[in-house]
Amino acid sequence: MKNPLRKRLLRELKSEFGKYLVIFLLLAGTISLVSGFLVADGSMIIAYNEGFEKYKIEDGNFRLGEKANKAQLKAIQELGVTVYDLFYAEEPLTNGSTLRIYPNRDQVDLVCLMDGEMPTGTDEIAIDRMYADNNGLTIGDKLESGARSWIVTGLVALPDYSCLFSDNNDSMFDAVKFGVAIVTPEMFANFGKDELYWNYAWKYDVPPEEGEPEQDAAEDLMQGILNEAELENFVPTYQNQAIQFTGDDMGSDQAMMVILLYIVILIMAFVFGITTSSTISREANVIGTLRASGYTKNELIRHYMTMPTVVTLISALIGNILGYTSLKEVCAGMYYGSYSLPTYVTVWNAEAFVETTVVPVILMMAVNYLVLRRKLGLSPLKFLRRDLSRRKQKHAMPLSPHIPFFTRFRLRVIFQNAGNYLILFIGILFANMLLMFGLALPAVLDHYQAEIEQNLLCNYQYILQVPYDAMNEDKKLESMISMLYFRNEVETDNEDAEKFTAYALNTPDKPYMKESVTLYGLQDDSRYIPLDFRDEGVYISSAYAEKYLLEPGDEITLYEEYGTDTYTFRVDGIYHYEGGLTIFMAQKELNTLFDLGNDYFSGYLSDTEITDIDGKYIGSVIDAEALTKISRQLTVSMGSMMGLVNGFAMLMFMVLVYLLSKIIIEKNAQSISMTKILGYSNGEISGLYIMSTTMVVILFLLISLPIEYEVMVVLFRMMMLQSISGWITFYIGPEIYVEMFVMGFVTYLAVALLEYRKIRHVPMDAALKNVE
Repeated sequence: MKNPLRKRLLRELKSEFGKYLVIFLLLAGTISLVSGFLVADGSMIIAYNEGFEKYKIEDGNFRLGEKANKAQLKAIQELGVTVYDLFYAEEPLTNGSTLRIYPNRDQVDLVCLMDGEMPTGTDEIAIDRMYADNNGLTIGDKLESGARSWIVTGLVALPDYSCLFSDNNDSMFDAVKFGVAIVTPEMFANFGKDELYWNYAWKYDVPPEEGEPEQDAAEDLMQGILNEAELENFVPTYQNQAIQFTGDDMGSDQAMMVILLYIVILIMAFVFGITTSSTISREANVIGTLRASGYTKNELIRHYMTMPTVVTLISALIGNILGYTSLKEVCAGMYYGSYSLPTYVTVWNAEAFVETTVVPVILMMAVNYLVLRRKLGLSPLKFLRRDLSRRKQKHAMPLSPHIPFFTRFRLRVIFQNAGNYLILFIGILFANMLLMFGLALPAVLDHYQAEIEQNLLCNYQYILQVPYDAMNEDKKLESMISMLYFRNEVETDNEDAEKFTAYALNTPDKPYMKESVTLYGLQDDSRYIPLDFRDEGVYISSAYAEKYLLEPGDEITLYEEYGTDTYTFRVDGIYHYEGGLTIFMAQKELNTLFDLGNDYFSGYLSDTEITDIDGKYIGSVIDAEALTKISRQLTVSMGSMMGLVNGFAMLMFMVLVYLLSKIIIEKNAQSISMTKILGYSNGEISGLYIMSTTMVVILFLLISLPIEYEVMVVLFRMMMLQSISGWITFYIGPEIYVEMFVMGFVTYLAVALLEYRKIRHVPMDAALKNVE
């Protein structure tokens, strides 16, 4: 005979449809978001990795001062590589950005056409898809650069620019002010020789193994090129940020998304447990009768676990369907908003299915089983008597008679539902933490940008580029002559210019990510950075101090990029500078420490532009625009995601408040019915029960704000330590707290209206039921 308890499941679903609907919406929404993210992320990682072979990505590239002749190319290729032309020109456009233009490629770094058509005429151009999005450009638009103009015919992705770094030494890419493009060979031939950069790509005939063999092969190749030509730039692929940055970043967010899912599942599991406990309390007589009739505790546990498990399973299945369809595209759009990736193909992700379906169902079953096992562990007689307490009934907390009656009544409601309110507090904490992240990130980036602009070391920092041939170990005499010529060419008549030495070391690669620290060697009595160096100590930037929690008196140990040399410095003071992880020391001391020579310098600090140094000798210029690249790019990359986070936080807040306040009203249905019999109006009753929850919600909103701030400071610092080079101070203005409180309270008011409707529908005859 079929179990008659099964007939109750449909009736329970019908009577509790609102509860199960909102839980389904939250679970399905969360699972679809996480599933879509994992599927998109996994598929894109596969497409990225396969792209190295599919698009014939280079093993590295180098730039020469002049176009290589046949003899030079032959000599270089005899070093075990195949060399390909990868010439380009750079055009400043009228929209304020710079476009790096290549002729169409057919041998290496092949082009992926995303939309439209490749250019066929001399007045046509195909531009990078992400650059187009960030600058509001579409197919058919016109680009202008002085005397030249082009019509955009297509949107492309170049595999050697999956991340739009204009310079490999930049700390952050910039897909707003910099882009890459493809034109026809006929159009490219219109550029003059003085406009071209003689860039070449290489691929090894026999690829070396990753790690030290690859580094050795690159160093040998660089030395061989130095012996044949004037080398201006040399970037092996394993060091090329435009190629590697994307792969290093993709996949790092998976753990965060999975943790988000599990937190939501656990919170919902406890909500299910509380609602089921409330149902058991309401149906105590029925359960007692069933137990007395021979039903076992495990049979009842399975019965009450059925609906939570079914709802979770359906939510997971629907969520996965949405994840593999619409949400996948939303999550992929987040990556396409940050990186210039080629077209990808969706790949089935078994791990994502386990994490978004199997694990949530198991978590839901485990939590509900523990709650139900404890709740149903009482004897049948206790259920029949509706005595569900495990301990001797304690006296109610005494309240002063001087407290007004309505206030005492509300306090009783709060004390009787302390467990429900505890879950509500945890949910508010989590939801508000997501909301704080969504609202605070734009404010953090705006504050960082303002801090950078107000606290520049100087308006311009010029880092000089020493010619590669001045470092040719095989040709000592030529190297010395080249260095003397270089030093003569980089002298300036600009009175604002102040020489300094820059040197780069690395932090340890454990326990956090390895990153570069710039050492500034300053002249005595520097006008730009007035510091008093003494006792061989150093000053560090405030950004460095904040990131690694350093204080005066601490010691720091840094490492060479390649090699085993280490250097230890004692911190004498902290200089307010947010532009990077930097160490300031006397120039003479830095030159001596690294054996650079007494008169060596590597750049200029200046408040005005230096115009009398050839651009080929300037490696990079650090100004306000360069330093704010990170905030500008993060704003573009994560702007759309913040709205999604805020919406999800509000949805979760609303669901939790609705479910738990609904439980409180159902738990007190008999008392509400009695007050109606006594003549109280619906408004007065709402003032007792809804106002109690309102007081608690307001209190929880206020208490949660400082807690969430402290947690966010820790989480933000961990994110900066593990995934982002440099430092951005976590900052929240007072208006963020006001906005969070208002959004939370307005959301609660919408729920309160639903609960008022619930109170209106409590019948008067409920007071006559279940009377002991």
